Amino acid sequence: MDKVDRLFKLAQVRQMDLALLLEKLGHEPTARKKNDTDWWYLSPLRHERTASFHIDRVNNGWYDFGLAVGGNPVDFLLRYYDCSVAEMLVRLNDNFGEQRVPAFEPGLRSEGPSDKDRLVIQFVKSLYAYPLKNYLHERSIPVAVADNYCKEVVYEIGGGRYYGLGFANDMGGWEIRNKNYKQSASPKDITTFRFGSDRVQVFEGFMDFLSYQTLHPYEEPGNTDFVVLNGAGMFDRALPFLQRHQQVGLWLDRDVTGQAFTKYALSLGSNFVDRSVYYEKFKDLNEWLMHKGEVPKQVRQLARGKYLSVK
Repeated sequence: MDKVDRLFKLAQVRQMDLALLLEKLGHEPTARKKNDTDWWYLSPLRHERTASFHIDRVNNGWYDFGLAVGGNPVDFLLRYYDCSVAEMLVRLNDNFGEQRVPAFEPGLRSEGPSDKDRLVIQFVKSLYAYPLKNYLHERSIPVAVADNYCKEVVYEIGGGRYYGLGFANDMGGWEIRNKNYKQSASPKDITTFRFGSDRVQVFEGFMDFLSYQTLHPYEEPGNTDFVVLNGAGMFDRALPFLQRHQQVGLWLDRDVTGQAFTKYALSLGSNFVDRSVYYEKFKDLNEWLMHKGEVPKQVRQLARGKYLSVK
């Protein structure tokens, strides 16, 4: 068996137990809270004195409050190593060899989350709450567009009741957003819209998907298929469906993780096309839409009395 055959696979990496992964990388939690379901670390991604890197031991997700980013083990490792997807897999193999990081298995934990700590969907209905409609307005998404793809989801967690904009995935789980919170209701999966087209458009999150729909109000239904990854680290889950298409438009984020997966996809074949060049000065398509394509203030710099040209 050669070295390539022994490399980690993306699906294996996505399923790694984050706490055990950090332990192998030399990082120990500074605190364990909420019935041992919330683990806090000094961020492995930057220097800090107060722990603000969080691992959710219920869902095996991470969030760095200092960077305002999070995700699954794939997202973490791409930032940790600051490299391409292929290079990340090679580094994992070189660092760990045959000592694989065990997959996350919550059922084996001696103490599980209490009912109070679980996210429980109470009911789902059509969009109604004004704060959610206002949130859509702030994100430059017409309510009429969101109505076609989203629901208002009422859920309980931590003893409180909340509501958010809900976007369903293929397995019946939900991505939930409002102005203040991002949540996911298990099971985690991608979302596909299948019309039998030979073209498909890929987005990291549903706000970018809604932005595309906002920008293409007159596109003929069924002209293209769609995939919403619900997190870049889910790319491998979508890959078999994507590879059935003659053209794959990549509308991924312009951050470390999104660009790593864009580069990885482009290496797979000429049918993958990077569409993020249309919003290259912005984090993602939705941010471009919110600014209506204007150049952000931070790049509108004066150079010898003239604005720098930005393509």
